[in-house]
Amino acid sequence: MRLHVYKKAFRALGISESFVKGKSVKSVLAGVVMRADKAIDGFSFTEVTVAGMDATEKVIQMYKKLNRKDINVLLLNGCVVSWYNVIDLNKVAEETNLPLICVTYEESEGLVKYFRELFPEDCEYRIKIYRKNKKRVQLELKTGHTVFVRFMGMNFEQAKEVLDKFTSHGSVPEPLRVARLLARTIVKTSVFKNT
Repeated sequence: MRLHVYKKAFRALGISESFVKGKSVKSVLAGVVMRADKAIDGFSFTEVTVAGMDATEKVIQMYKKLNRKDINVLLLNGCVVSWYNVIDLNKVAEETNLPLICVTYEESEGLVKYFRELFPEDCEYRIKIYRKNKKRVQLELKTGHTVFVRFMGMNFEQAKEVLDKFTSHGSVPEPLRVARLLARTIVKTSVFKNT
């Protein structure tokens, strides 16, 4: 599959989250549609349950609610969001029919021990999905920063090409940076204050 990332019309949907740890029952997911020339031309929002397991369905719904056929790639700011709400990357890729890249920014020994400690009742289900997402791969961006990625529907070189195109500086691709800012702003400005 060839991703024509240098076409002006190439679009990414970047999804990121925000919630107040220890206070929020729900987390805000914000989605930003951004063209390869960094123009923004769409938004999508939803809520997911903190410590729940509904993030997969909510990400799929966000994409479907946009009702657009011009999104070329999906970018996710992590596959474990909202206090251990694990996103099933395989299911998201299958349901959206989009290649995707899940980006994280720090080295980690993994989360299995936390699933077992914090969620004894359904830890095996969380672990199964987490392991199905496969291990992260280290990738150095053109900015010189290192990220850790999981990707589907593309190879390593294509994943790097996409991330380099959408990362202006630092380590966070612009669609994810803007989505994170939006999610944080919504949480801070109390649109979802009572959740």
